[in-house]
Amino acid sequence: MPKKDALIIKSTGEKELFDVRKLEASLARAGASESSVSLIAEHILKEVRDGMSTGEIYTHAFSLLRRYEKPAALKYSVRRAVMELGPSGFPFEKFIADLFKARGFKAETNLLARGKCVEHEIDVMAWNDVKLIIAEAKFHNDNGLKSDLKVALYVKARFDDLKETLFSPDGNKRKFDEAYLITNTKFTSHAIDYAKCSGLALIGWNYPNTGNLHNMIEDFNLHPITALTALSGSEKRDLLSQGIVLSKQISDRNILKGVGIKDARIDAILQEIKELF
Repeated sequence: MPKKDALIIKSTGEKELFDVRKLEASLARAGASESSVSLIAEHILKEVRDGMSTGEIYTHAFSLLRRYEKPAALKYSVRRAVMELGPSGFPFEKFIADLFKARGFKAETNLLARGKCVEHEIDVMAWNDVKLIIAEAKFHNDNGLKSDLKVALYVKARFDDLKETLFSPDGNKRKFDEAYLITNTKFTSHAIDYAKCSGLALIGWNYPNTGNLHNMIEDFNLHPITALTALSGSEKRDLLSQGIVLSKQISDRNILKGVGIKDARIDAILQEIKELF
């Protein structure tokens, strides 16, 4: 029988008591109305059982929200949508570059730079007139995975080897000013403690409390194309292979025609993009 005190399974494999308030908060953050939040919470409470996964609960809640308020459903799915940028990390690197561009930077991905000891790959470099940033983009296709202390140590050591390197993305030679480790999931507490002590900047899905990955997506309306339900999986993969990761980048009909999408479906896709903004 369904029960309010059901033990559910998190993506990490850990068990916890189902807390309907967390569900209600996540629905509200996506922009769902109070009535929709109440209806969905009541429905889920009737069906939640011991052993259900958070993924099953999310899928059920998403299907209900999509029925009641499709624009809110699209935003509710954004974390899953970012995870669908995989399995390779390249679309995520492009996504991070686009986040920096939205903040007024110029940005490039997949660069090589010689450090004091060895050559290094740089996932993302972002710069403006006053600041140059280098970033390691750590992509996970499972939200239960976290970037831990070993990852932070490794990234910091690489950046330390690049401290004296002169970069010239705009023709002016200069050293980098800030170094970031950015992930689409979470950090362990040890990784956070080390980063604070060592000067490594961290951005995760919900870290720090403000200016995290989720905040930036919502603040700048940078929803990935994987959030769109009107696109098929193969169409999303085709667009990602062309370096197109943002929904707003496909508001041009010719881009959609370029991957073989017919006019009748293009109208539905463009309408869904409008609903996101």
